[in-house]
Parts: sequence; C-alpha cells; structure tokens
Amino acid sequence: MKAESASSQNEIALKLKSPKRGMPHYLRKDWQLYLLLMIPLSFVLLFKYAPMSGLVLAFKDYKIARGFWGSEWVGFEVFQEIFARHDFLRAVRNTLMLNGLDLIFSFTAPIILAILLNEIRSVRFKKVNQTLLYLPHFLSWIIIGAIAYQLLGEGNGMINNLIEMMGGNRVPFLQEDTHWLFSYLAIGVWQSMGWGTILYLASISSINPELYEAATVDGAGRWRKIWNVTLPSIRVTIVTLLILNLGRMMDGSFERIFALQNKATTEYTTNIPVLVYRWGIEKGDFSSAIALGLFQGVIGLVLVVMADRIAKKLGQDGLL
Repeated sequence: MKAESASSQNEIALKLKSPKRGMPHYLRKDWQLYLLLMIPLSFVLLFKYAPMSGLVLAFKDYKIARGFWGSEWVGFEVFQEIFARHDFLRAVRNTLMLNGLDLIFSFTAPIILAILLNEIRSVRFKKVNQTLLYLPHFLSWIIIGAIAYQLLGEGNGMINNLIEMMGGNRVPFLQEDTHWLFSYLAIGVWQSMGWGTILYLASISSINPELYEAATVDGAGRWRKIWNVTLPSIRVTIVTLLILNLGRMMDGSFERIFALQNKATTEYTTNIPVLVYRWGIEKGDFSSAIALGLFQGVIGLVLVVMADRIAKKLGQDGLL
C-alpha cells in the first residue's frame, strides 16, 4: 500500500511540475498535419463562409445600379413579400413532399440493399454487383435525364415502344404529374441506392462475428440474425444519416428537377431551389432569391437540431 501511495504521489508531482504546453508547441510538433488541414479549411472559408456576406441583400431592396452598400435597407419587408406569394407556398409544399417521399424510399433502400449484399456469400458476385450499383452515382443528372427520356419518353421511349408492341397504350411517365412523381422517385432511388450502401456495408463489416456465432448457437435463422444482430449494430449509422437527411428536407435537388422537368409537370417541379433560380437568374430579383435561400438554410438548421434532440431523448447517439 505504501509503495502504491508513493508512486501515485510521484505521478501527481510530475504532472504538477510538467509545463503547460500551448498552441505553439503543438504547431511545431504536428505542423505537417496542420498544413494538410489548411487546404480543406481554406476551401470552406473561401466558398462557404465568404459568400455569406451577401446575405445582407435579403434585408435590402437591391438595385444593381446602386450597388451592394448603396441599396436601400428595408428590413424584413422582402421576407413578408415572398411569404405572401402563391409560388412560394407551392414551392415549400413541393419541397417537403418530394424530400419526404425521398426520405422514405431513397433512405431505406440503401439499408435493405446493404443487408442483402452482406448476405451474398460469393465475393466475386458481390463485387460485380457493387460496381454496377455504384456507377449511376458518377453520372451527372443531365446524362440521367437524357437516359430517362430515351427510356420513358411518351413519343419514342423504349419502354413505351415495348408496351405498344404488346398491345397496350403509351404511358406518359414524364409528361403527366402523377406518373412523373413515381418516375422521379424511382430514378432517384436508382441513382443513389448503390452509393448509399457504402457506409452501411462498412458498419456491417465491423460487427463482431462472435455475435452471429452466438445467434446461430441459440438457433436463430438468417432473418433473426438480421433483425437482432445486424440492424441493432448499425443503428448509430442509421440515426446519424437520418439526422443529416432531415437537415436537407428544405433543400431539394435542383439538378434532378431541372433535368426531368417539362412544362406539363410544373405543379410538382417548382421547389425551393428552382424558385431561387427563377427569381434570381431569370427575373433578376436578387433580394427575394437570397431571402428565400436564407429561409431555406435556417429551417434546415432547425430541423437538424430538432432531430438531434429527439434522437438523444430516445437514447440514441446524436450528431451535435
């Protein structure tokens, strides 16, 4: 006991005598790591934070002739104007609807696919499938839109040609609101499903094999192992990605809408990013466009914080 107390006293004395090491010490010691950190940090500061100075235009009646600082300060009048517009309400409704449906289908599909891929025993077959599933992620939405019109177009689409050859009527997959909505969701799932499995497969691969062995000893079948071992083990990953996806509920994909829209489907294709483009680029109403973008960002931040708080109250690991 005396030896233990003496050693503990020596450790305390050494800690008290050791000098405090400040930031200069760590900069000299790990300067290579800090130098590498400067590259992404500079990117974030230059392209994310520096443009935020333009948010002041949301509170001004911006005129190009008067300039950035010469335009009249109007406070929240711009926000009051855009909130009263009919196209704003329609854009918010469409954004929430499309992102909500995307959250149901495009968020759950990678989880199911990752579990199914994990159950494949042939390594070669699994790698081939993963490669084919990852490819759509690397295609731009303009290319995907062109492919969609070649396959689903009402006039000369390959699928409609097959339907007509079998005696059926052509289906307006991309020319009618309801059909367009289903096509939009299906194309989104196809494009993002494979790439979304990467994090889930990495999380599944880190599960202790002894858990599966114990489940086998207890007589659990394949579905029981998935339900009682796999899903609980990747729960943290699921919750984290769910919080991030909830933060994008007011965002929407401008490229995806822009590539698949047409004049017949404007009822669903006017979301917040599209409205920002129309007000800012097409009409030159920069104050309204910036105010709408600011509103979108604030609501996204609120949704992330709320989702994080709810996850913590339910006993899950939060993000913040």
